[in-house]
Amino acid sequence: MKWGVVVFPGSNCDRDTLWALGDELAQDASFIWHQEKSVEGYDAIVLPGGFSYGDYLRTGAIARFSPVMEAVEKFAQRGGLVLGICNGFQILLEAGLLPGAMLRNSSLQFRCHFLHIRVENEKTPFTLACNKGEVLRVPIAHNEGNYYADDATIKSLADNGRIVFRYCDEHGAVTPEANPNGSMDSIAGICNKAGNVLGMMPHPERCSEAVLSSSDGAKVFRSAIKFWERG
Repeated sequence: MKWGVVVFPGSNCDRDTLWALGDELAQDASFIWHQEKSVEGYDAIVLPGGFSYGDYLRTGAIARFSPVMEAVEKFAQRGGLVLGICNGFQILLEAGLLPGAMLRNSSLQFRCHFLHIRVENEKTPFTLACNKGEVLRVPIAHNEGNYYADDATIKSLADNGRIVFRYCDEHGAVTPEANPNGSMDSIAGICNKAGNVLGMMPHPERCSEAVLSSSDGAKVFRSAIKFWERG
């Protein structure tokens, strides 16, 4: 399986993602510079975390217009797997590939620590290696991770299984105290209608091996590999 990791000016999790895919999971993975206009030959694209274009205007607002994004959008429309992590999630929202927007954390503080998320939909290409209700220990690192959408959109996401991850405590309980940023409905990750585009605020690439104190994040990548191998 061939993975492409898009590099924007200001990306800072691109190498972490490449390491997780290439060194830990033995995948064929390479960088895609943001000025490229084609993503042909790839089976999955990752928009990594960081601060693309310094987060000027809004997080992801400028990266959304990078030349590569037109190719990524067409790739997604054809059913290609697209994973947006943290800043990558924000870019997917700005590009309209996922609904909603990101607000500043309700605490108005940058949050950087491990927490827990619960798998709400185990049938997406990115959760096939997980069980429904499974609790994953993953890290976050963001200032604008407060997911917001109108009530109709939130209901539609919930009704159609498009809420993929929710923030929870270590026992799987979804509580206000377990929500690190004020996200509506404790949303930590959502997918598009087809399920081939996932945006998530936690960083699976930062917890893909035991030495990082959790290897739960590898399940996101292993799920995509499993999906691709099924054909």
